[in-house]
Amino acid sequence: MTCMAFKTRLALTALLAGTALVPGVAQAQTAREVELETRLKALEAAVQDLRGELNAARATAATAPRPAAPATSTAAPTAVASAPNDLHPTAPVGPTAPTALAEAKAPVAASTDGFKVAGTTVKLNGFIKTWASVSRYSGGNIAPESVGRDFYFPSMIPVGGRNEGNSLESHAKQTRVVLATDTPIAGHSLKGLLEVDFQVVPGSQGNQRVVSGYNPGLRRAFFTYDNWLFGQEWTTFQYIGALPETTDFIGPSEGSVFVRQAQVRYTRKLSDTLTLSVAAENPETASTGLTSAAIVENADDRLPDVAARLNYKTAFGEFSLAGLARKLTIDTGPLNESATGWGVSFAGKVPLDVSGRSDIRFMVTHGDGIGRYVGLNLAPDAVFAAVPGAELRTPSLTAGFAALKLGWTDKLRSTFIGSVQSIDYPTGGEPIGASASAWSTSANLFFSPVKAIDLGVEFRHAERRLVDGQVGKLDRGELAARYSF
Repeated sequence: MTCMAFKTRLALTALLAGTALVPGVAQAQTAREVELETRLKALEAAVQDLRGELNAARATAATAPRPAAPATSTAAPTAVASAPNDLHPTAPVGPTAPTALAEAKAPVAASTDGFKVAGTTVKLNGFIKTWASVSRYSGGNIAPESVGRDFYFPSMIPVGGRNEGNSLESHAKQTRVVLATDTPIAGHSLKGLLEVDFQVVPGSQGNQRVVSGYNPGLRRAFFTYDNWLFGQEWTTFQYIGALPETTDFIGPSEGSVFVRQAQVRYTRKLSDTLTLSVAAENPETASTGLTSAAIVENADDRLPDVAARLNYKTAFGEFSLAGLARKLTIDTGPLNESATGWGVSFAGKVPLDVSGRSDIRFMVTHGDGIGRYVGLNLAPDAVFAAVPGAELRTPSLTAGFAALKLGWTDKLRSTFIGSVQSIDYPTGGEPIGASASAWSTSANLFFSPVKAIDLGVEFRHAERRLVDGQVGKLDRGELAARYSF
């Protein structure tokens, strides 16, 4: 009870008691005096009760904790960590946007997961990776600063030359930075993602002579609005969830669908386990002539590539079925021809234990005129003869890989991978020096002393065969250290 309440109650009690003392009662009888004395005693008892209640209220107020004043956090925003093999990080949905008044007082507010700027949640993640290899080639040398020295690139295995011996390479080009945003707008979800690394194509990167400086390269840049995606992202024809853990940049390169490009994609959840994605993607016909195996871009395409993928996810595994349709066009003046390309790809990941430490991953792809989508363009999309009226021919290919991951302990794991691609050229359409097939096997061991650090060692053997039967071999040992944040 407060002091004010006590005083009010005391005044009311005195007023009631005082009604017996009004003027004109000086000649009261004995019975009246007895009644007055009784009322006085009642008043004293009420005063004692009120005094006890007041003392109790004061004691409670003295021991109660006072509300803490709002404190401004000086801690840095917490970064969102992405899994070492997470090639498709997605910004989680952030908290509700602050009011305009709160934004005016604190335009940048720290949170437990990213930070906020003007109602947009911003998150930064990625990893720092150092990689080293010792390679032995059976068929000659790889050009300096070639991407074939940076990671396993099947079409760059030398064939037909002398034995080069051992070659040592090391770099940190695969270091990756991802910036993700989330802006709630009137019940809709607006998100963005920008991802860069330094593993760019030859000619735009640095060198190893002095400071090993390398230019950043765009990997992904897109935004999503509810079910729609606009920008550069992994092709819808590829299921990245099937890619295995490896020290290499890709790993089973010749057997994998692997493309990032601009697109417009629509994704709809059909049920709790089934999701459908359909996209119109950037076209580019990668062709070669009959007299040279060099693959070139033509930039004559007139229709987008159309891809669709159906994802099925349950407790016993994740599976993907994808389709691709293309219109290939080459216009050199004398030669103006088109052809149709198509492909199907089935991929998945099946856990082998309830802990999720062990699993099987796979991908199988087949099609005509889809060379640039599979195996880092090991096969061309189309082959042509540079003469008027020549027919545009589309090689067919079959490719795939399988990977077995075994989790020995919470911190120690291995993956064993086999990968292959076979190319079938139309009769009379085999370019001189072109690849006919490639395959590789690899095994690795990863150790994670703490959650954010992965240390790996891997050995790989690979072979590339040409249409004339010549074979080039690669043996490579790799070391990798990665810190994810």
